[in-house]
Formats: sequence, C-alpha cells, structure tokens
Amino acid sequence: MEYMLMPLRRYADFEGRSRRTEYWMFVLFYVILFVAAFVVGMILDAILGSMSGGGMGIITMILVIGLALALFVPSLAVQVRRFHDQDKSGWFVLLGFIPYVGGIIVLVFMCLDGTPGPNRFGPDPKERGNADVFS
Repeated sequence: MEYMLMPLRRYADFEGRSRRTEYWMFVLFYVILFVAAFVVGMILDAILGSMSGGGMGIITMILVIGLALALFVPSLAVQVRRFHDQDKSGWFVLLGFIPYVGGIIVLVFMCLDGTPGPNRFGPDPKERGNADVFS
C-alpha cells in the first residue's frame, strides 16, 4: 500500500528516481480507483436516471473524468521518475503520444530495470540507504 500512495505524496515531484514497484503499484491503484468510480457512477446513474427519466451516464462520466484530471499530474510525475531511473530524460514521456506504437514503447520502458547505482538524476532507489529519502 505504501508504494501505491507514494506518487500521491510526491504529487508534482519530477525530480529523482522511482522504482518499478512504485510505478506498477500506482498503476494498479489507478485501475482500482477507475473501476470503483465507474461502478459507483453506473449505480448512481441507474438509481437517479430511473427517477428522473434521463441523464444516464453523466454521473459516471463526471466521476471518471474528475479522477483522471486529479491523477494526471502524479501519474505523469511517476512516469518521468521511471525514465530518470533508467538514466533517460523525462521528455521520453512524449513517446506515449505517438499514435499506435507510442504506448507500447512506453510500456516496454516502464518494464525495464533502472540503472544500478547513482545516475545523473540521483541515488539508486533500490539501495537500502536511500529508503528514507522516499518516505
């Protein structure tokens, strides 16, 4: 649970490095929140839509878009820190905007291990001495 919430604590921190564990646990947290928002929205839409005779889907849309906007900056920041962990520029995030293949390229990079030891973006987050830096 600690790794799931770490990107929220480091909300707009584009400095330093993040482990794969931090990134993928945040992705899991992100998916769980979206599924929950979707289910709650659909239930509320069904209840309120049947009472008013219309408006199906609007609550779901508001919840999902609101959640996406709220989590946009921390998800971007954790992705930049993952690229930093591999000693790559944060601008590599823009690869995700290439149609069709961009998402696949970023997915591959997010699965790769970071550079061992310190790099130009900071100390290795896997080293025990650096654990307090990220807490």
